[in-house]
Amino acid sequence: MAEDGLRLGGLSSGLAVILNGDDVRENSSSSGLAVILNCEDGRENSSKSRLVSFCGDIGHQSVERTLEYIFGLPTKSVGPLTGPIDRNLVRSFMKNNFYPKFCEKSDSLVRDGQGICIVDDGCGFGVVGLEELSVCGDIRIVKPPLLVESLAMFSSARANACVWQGKWMYEVILETSGIQQLGWATLSCPFTDHKGVGDAEDSYAFDGRRVSKWNKEAEPYGQSWVVGDVIGCCIDLDHDEISFYRNGVSLGVAFSGIRKMGPGFRYYPAISLSQGERCDLNFGARPFRYPIEGFFPLQAPPFLSYCAIQLLQCLSRLLDMQRMELSKHPSVVKLRRRKRFLLIEEIFYPVCGGICEDFFSLLETDAGSTEYIGWGPLLSFMMETFRLQAPHDYLSLDTVLDVFLEFHGSHLMFEHIINALSCGCKTAPMVLTDCPYSGSYAYLALACHILRREELMVLWWKSSDFEFVFEGFLSRKSPNRQDLQCIMPSVWWPGSCEDMFYEGSMELTTTALSEAVSKIEEKHRDLCLLVIQFIPPIAPSQFLGSVFRTFMQNLLLKNRGADRNVPPPGVSNNSVLVSLYTVILHFLSEGFATADIRGWLKISETNGHDVGFLHRGGEQSFPVGLFLKIDPHRADISRLGGSFSHLLKSHSAYDQEAEVIRWEEGCMDDEETRVTHSTAVKPCCCSSYDLDTTRNLINPNRYTARGLRGHCSSVPERSAHVATECSAGSLNEDIADKPSSSDQSESEFGYRSVRHLRILTRESDMSSAMLREEELLDVLLFLYHIGLAPNFKQASYYMSHQSQSISLLEETDKQLRERPCNEQLKRLKEARINYREEVIDCVRHCAWYRITLFSQWKQRGMYASCMWIVQLLLVLSKVDSLFIYVPEFYLEALVDCFHVLRKSDPPFVPSAIFVKQGLSSFVTFVVTHFNDPRISSADLRDLLLQSISVLVQYKEYLVAFENNEAATQRMPIALLSAFDNRSWIPVTNILLRLCKGSGFGSLKHGESSSSSSSVIFQSLLRKACISDEGLFSAFLNRLFNTLSWTMTEFSVSIREMQEKYQVLEFQQRKCSVIFDLSCNLARVLEFCTLEIPQAFLSGSDTNLRRLTELIVFILNHVTSAADSEFFDLSLRRHGQSLEKVNRCMILAPLVGIILNLLDASVEAEYRDLDVVGVFASMDCPNTVHCGFQYLLDYNWAGFVRGDAHLAKLGQLENFLNLLVCRTDSEEVEKSRCGGAEADDRMCCICYGCEANAQFAPCSHSSCYGCITRHLLNCQRCFFCNATVLEVVRVDDNTA
Repeated sequence: MAEDGLRLGGLSSGLAVILNGDDVRENSSSSGLAVILNCEDGRENSSKSRLVSFCGDIGHQSVERTLEYIFGLPTKSVGPLTGPIDRNLVRSFMKNNFYPKFCEKSDSLVRDGQGICIVDDGCGFGVVGLEELSVCGDIRIVKPPLLVESLAMFSSARANACVWQGKWMYEVILETSGIQQLGWATLSCPFTDHKGVGDAEDSYAFDGRRVSKWNKEAEPYGQSWVVGDVIGCCIDLDHDEISFYRNGVSLGVAFSGIRKMGPGFRYYPAISLSQGERCDLNFGARPFRYPIEGFFPLQAPPFLSYCAIQLLQCLSRLLDMQRMELSKHPSVVKLRRRKRFLLIEEIFYPVCGGICEDFFSLLETDAGSTEYIGWGPLLSFMMETFRLQAPHDYLSLDTVLDVFLEFHGSHLMFEHIINALSCGCKTAPMVLTDCPYSGSYAYLALACHILRREELMVLWWKSSDFEFVFEGFLSRKSPNRQDLQCIMPSVWWPGSCEDMFYEGSMELTTTALSEAVSKIEEKHRDLCLLVIQFIPPIAPSQFLGSVFRTFMQNLLLKNRGADRNVPPPGVSNNSVLVSLYTVILHFLSEGFATADIRGWLKISETNGHDVGFLHRGGEQSFPVGLFLKIDPHRADISRLGGSFSHLLKSHSAYDQEAEVIRWEEGCMDDEETRVTHSTAVKPCCCSSYDLDTTRNLINPNRYTARGLRGHCSSVPERSAHVATECSAGSLNEDIADKPSSSDQSESEFGYRSVRHLRILTRESDMSSAMLREEELLDVLLFLYHIGLAPNFKQASYYMSHQSQSISLLEETDKQLRERPCNEQLKRLKEARINYREEVIDCVRHCAWYRITLFSQWKQRGMYASCMWIVQLLLVLSKVDSLFIYVPEFYLEALVDCFHVLRKSDPPFVPSAIFVKQGLSSFVTFVVTHFNDPRISSADLRDLLLQSISVLVQYKEYLVAFENNEAATQRMPIALLSAFDNRSWIPVTNILLRLCKGSGFGSLKHGESSSSSSSVIFQSLLRKACISDEGLFSAFLNRLFNTLSWTMTEFSVSIREMQEKYQVLEFQQRKCSVIFDLSCNLARVLEFCTLEIPQAFLSGSDTNLRRLTELIVFILNHVTSAADSEFFDLSLRRHGQSLEKVNRCMILAPLVGIILNLLDASVEAEYRDLDVVGVFASMDCPNTVHCGFQYLLDYNWAGFVRGDAHLAKLGQLENFLNLLVCRTDSEEVEKSRCGGAEADDRMCCICYGCEANAQFAPCSHSSCYGCITRHLLNCQRCFFCNATVLEVVRVDDNTA
């Protein structure tokens, strides 16, 4: 170990030697400044020099006084100049007047370096990095110098520097926000696969993911961190404390009284990362983002940094003088009249050039200082010159760029500046007082202006970190809970008891934040347009967009597993995906608004307006080669038909890579209801409909029934021409109409032939080399799938939780107004505080998501995307060989985007027109393909089925299904077929919602019968069941089995809780779900008995007996004394009302089933089957009687509406009387006949009927009903397990 004693003192001594020396040449090694301070000025022509003061020849003030101001020298401290104003004179002036003053001030910057040791491990003297021998696990450096990532499950490492006295710090920029332990450790801290810094006695760490500090054990500490946070890790060995900072804000002292260390026992910076976690360590190689007063970096700043700062300050003063002169400010004119200033334009370039020449000469002497100066002093100077907020000073910045680019060393400096700007975009927080120019705006604006110069764009593109830096520019720091509290200090929601002043304050806040987000998104688009228009200087020549395409492809390749529960290492930050999605969505929806881009894409124009790709009517086209070509970034993406490799073997794609499929917009819709961009009625994305945005944002609850309250604000909308002008032009006019050899046979899953569908071959390869809008659409959907969908899911959670929290808060306030007792009052007040904090937090998060995700132009673009994709999928579904190659994320993004728009709060458009005006094709697609065997993933088919289940519960969407030809023709039969072991729950929900209003009593949870019932689909279901007896029989068998299973599970769960005499939350939830499913199944069974009674009352009595047994089985479980004691307790969770869960829900459909059977049995065609006799034949007559009596005695007043239902109970009472009489008479008859002989002929399975049938060939006997029921599910004898070939009736020996 060697002490790092070389600090800024070396600079001071070097200057002293140089300034006092008489003959020091350029090759002197006394200091890096020797070249600048002692350069012999041999280029001066002494014969032309004049020993006069330049006063009056140039302006109103002597040059000497001006230079004194520029270089910060005392007034009249400079004597008369001896030559013309050029760079040489300026450099000589600086040598003689400026540097001596700088030497004096530099002495105060000396740092003795005591208390720290740095091991030279090959990185350079005094350079702090990670000690390779300390690494446990697998840590790789992603990007020099110290952007690291863990590839093992848990990796740890120490730095090669240690401290034992003084105050020291280092910074960590979070590239991911998972489990990371950052802090300090001694050599005695062991690193293993499971333990790292903070897990031993002499190690201390902070983990913002778990919001804890670690020293052997975890304790709550600090705040949760997010990607882009800068964590300052500070150790104060003078006071034995360790503290942490988040973005410059102290999290408090984490550890005090830490063990005092001596020279042989020291603290090292140390980190521990879980798999896939990344962070950027800065021990001082770059200026700290948030330096903490009194704490030193472990790696000292380069000794030339102070000199660079002074030179840049001189240049800044020179620019200020230029601005003042160009501004014609009155004070400047007044000073000129008083002869205080000369005309600066005469000396600007000589002075500026002299300063820059010294600056870059200085950097050449110490290349190691370039990064520090580029990231620190120079970046600050350029930001100050450019101005952080508009209006920006483009003129001054361009002047600086022009001068800088004259020097060869500027290229390396600009590489560092571009990297620093990219990093600044990652870490810049949103600050309310800086809006609308807050967050990453300033960094993006400066980067966009710099990169407009082709020389610098080429420099960036050639760098090895081009894509990494590009991702940094697209990053945007998300706020955590504390950040939201800072940027939204006042919170208000409809119905709150907060001060009404907060309403206006929050509206102003959300408006300002919306404008800030809009500014950042605008700069993202500007940057991407620069990259799209950039043509790299390589051979062969490239097309516009080639660089942007390569970036997108590599981004997709890197993020293929980003949608997994545990993403692989190296995936991009979510904000990068969201930003790129937003850019592409704006390009496709709002247009590129750039003449060069429009020409390149052959975008059609109408009256000079740029119409976005998604909003063009007429003929549509898509290159199917996007699905079929073998690219590394697409090969392992799952397809609808399975894996890509499997499809290539089983369904060869042959020559379709070069094909384009074309169709007319709206060709899949009914002609009467078709809505396209070319029809008189426009789609919702281009209609003139618009909500009252201002009132909408203040009180969104008035537009939604779900009560998802919150704030948002308007953002700049798309120009109105899109609403009225939809071009019918096509992008692909260069594609000729040529015959294709593709398989165009219609699929059996297409309900309508595709009009004007053509599959064409390309005319040349030129169009495939160009970046196409369809390719951008493909990327857009993938980005939505892996980037936007998780965000919308999180937004949905907060909106739902907000509504629940508001309800709990209002209920608590209601209880407080009832003046409870003291103990209860204290509990309620504590609960109210917690509920209020939850509401405030949810309101802030909801407002933030509305600002960033739900602006109107984004919703319009999403709606148009849904229209485009669902038409594409319907068209491709007609060609089997193409449909199976469609990536799964197309379907997933379509469904998710549709429901996000449907549930958006505030609403995008009224729900009555949401499907009707543009998305009727979505209904067609889901009903056509939810049981399509070509879709190999059962999860995807379930996703479509769940969509139907959700939509039919709303009347306005149910109408869309009723008016859809595909839905009415296919859905009833498809639903009956889909009722299997996997999909029975959503199918049951759909059938229940279609059949509401047809059962006994009111609807579940007190809903009205008109809310979701469909007479049309009830009739269609009845016809489907009657027309296909085999399908209905199979459905009915599965329905019986499923309802029997759910009630058994429910009974077992109740019994388990009763035996333990405790009700756990999980068990309550399980019971509630199973009971709810049982009620739904019973309602569906009730509908079957109402609409298809012949299935139970004609032919064999098998179905009737199974139904009877099921009714008795349910009544026995629901009404038994053992279960009834725990029934209400186990079902009703906290916050649920009596109406939501009670026995009526299962008893009402049972009553309805019995009454339906009784009503149908009076008809002539069903009189042969004795319903009363079937119930009387049950082997548990007492249980049957008690169950029916329980139904009669139950209090139906709160559940049944109207006198008609109550009158039905009288019919049930008559049935019970008949049943009792029949049972008594059969008992008397049985006692008369003598039991022994009768018992020999009884079925040994049910003991209710005579054994009148035999299995063949094994000849085992049972009753025909039991045998028939058994064969529905199994084809083997239930006595000997032999295969049954036939069933023989014993009475007449007929099969």
